[in-house]
Amino acid sequence: MSEAQPAVLELRNLVRSFPQANGVLEIFKGANATLRRGEIVTLVGPSGAGKSSLLHIAGLLEPPTSGEILIEGKSVAGMSDRERTRIRRTTLGFVYQFHHLLPEFSALENIMMPQRLAGASAANARIEAMRLLDLVGLSQRATHRPAQLSGGEQQRVAIARALANKPKLLLADEPTGNLDPKTADRVFEVLLGIVRSEGLAALIATHNHKLIGYTDRTLLLHEGRLVDAGKLPLG
Repeated sequence: MSEAQPAVLELRNLVRSFPQANGVLEIFKGANATLRRGEIVTLVGPSGAGKSSLLHIAGLLEPPTSGEILIEGKSVAGMSDRERTRIRRTTLGFVYQFHHLLPEFSALENIMMPQRLAGASAANARIEAMRLLDLVGLSQRATHRPAQLSGGEQQRVAIARALANKPKLLLADEPTGNLDPKTADRVFEVLLGIVRSEGLAALIATHNHKLIGYTDRTLLLHEGRLVDAGKLPLG
C-alpha cells in the first residue's frame, strides 16, 4: 500500500475506560491506527480484547474516553449528532456477524433502504441495488425475502447493503463468524473482491486466521494498544 494514498481513517491515542467498584477498567490505553484508501486490514485479538468496541468507536457509534478520530482527514471532535449521522450514512459502511436484514422486505428493498434514507430517488436506488446484487452474485434473488435465502446469501445481501451509499470505509465485525467454513470462504471472497473493485478502505475484525493472509496487513489488539503485524502469510 502506497503511502501516497490518502488516509480514510485515523485513530490517535484512543483511550476507553469504564469506572468499576474496584477501580477503572481500561479497554484501550492509547490505541493508534491509520487506514488508507484501497487498503484491507484485519483486526485480531482474543475474545474480550475490545475489537467490537474499537469498530464502534471508529464507526462513530460510541465515543472514546479520550483521543482523536479523523475521517478523511477531518476530526470528528465537536461534531453534532446530525453531522456524525451524516458521516455514518454517507462515508461509512457496516457489516456485522448477524446480517440484521429487515425480514418483511426483499433483498432488493433492503439494499434500497439506506439509499432512500440518504435522499436517493426510488429509481436510482433500484438501479444501484441491482448493480450491487449482481456484484455479490444474487441478482436472480432480488425479490426474495431474507427467510427465503441461505445464511451465506443473507450475508452477501448485508454486504451489498453496507455498500449502497458508496462509503469510503467499510467496518466489518466477524462478517463470516456465523457461517460454516465453506460458506465463510465464499462470503469473504465476495467481500474482498467488492472492496478491491470499489476502491474502499476496510477494517475487518475476525477470528478466522485462514482469511487473514488474504488482506494487506493485520492489526493486533494487545493489552489496550494496536500493534501493526504487517502482511501475514496465508493460514
